[in-house]
This record gives sequence, C-alpha cells and structure tokens, in this order.
Amino acid sequence: MRVLLDTHAFLWWILDDPRLPASAREIIADPSNTVLFSTASAWEIAIQAHLGRLTLSPADEDLERFVARQVEANRFQVLPVQLTHALRVHSLPLYHRDPFDRLLVAQAEVEALPILTRDPEIRRYGVEALW
Repeated sequence: MRVLLDTHAFLWWILDDPRLPASAREIIADPSNTVLFSTASAWEIAIQAHLGRLTLSPADEDLERFVARQVEANRFQVLPVQLTHALRVHSLPLYHRDPFDRLLVAQAEVEALPILTRDPEIRRYGVEALW
C-alpha cells in the first residue's frame, strides 16, 4: 500500500509520541508499505520551526538536515508538490482553512493515496483517511 503522511503523523512517528496509535504505527512500520512524506509537510514544519512553534532538531543539527535524515532513516519517499497538486486546491471545498492540509488533500486526490491522519476535517473531502 502507498500512504501519505499528514504532518502530525510524521512528527509523532519521529518523536515517538504516544498520540500516534498502534494502528498508524503498524502502517508506517510495515516494510511492504510505501510511506510518502510531502514537501508540503516539510514546508509546514519549516514555517512552524521558524516561528518558534516547533523545535525538532538537536542543538548541533539544523532543521533541514534533521528532517532529511529522518526521511531517509525511515525509508519514506518524498512526494514533491506538482503543478497538478497545487491547482487541484482550487477545486476543493473550504472545509479546511489550513493551506498545508488542503494541499495534502489535493495530493491524495491526484495521486489516489490514502492519508494517515487523525484530522476529521480531512475526511470531509472524501479522500481515504486511515487511523
């Protein structure tokens, strides 16, 4: 199965946060699954870190290197934001105001991917949400 991580699912996985349920952990850990990390999530993480709302990397490692290392260590594949993804956002209803989540929904629609998320607003779009 191919599955797209919502930003919080990525963060909770790499931080071993107990809010990530066992069912989500099993999906991420299953080597037969292809787990995708969106560049939209990287962008969201970078903005949140820059604003001081998120601290991830150890003091001796910059955020860019830390996130790249986590993506590689966990064998996640990076899903770039394509023109079709960005333009699909235009046709989405305004259920969700968060631009990053809207872009993840657009990517899921275009690429026919389920999203690993706990966000109930994402489910309103009709994309498959796991967890």
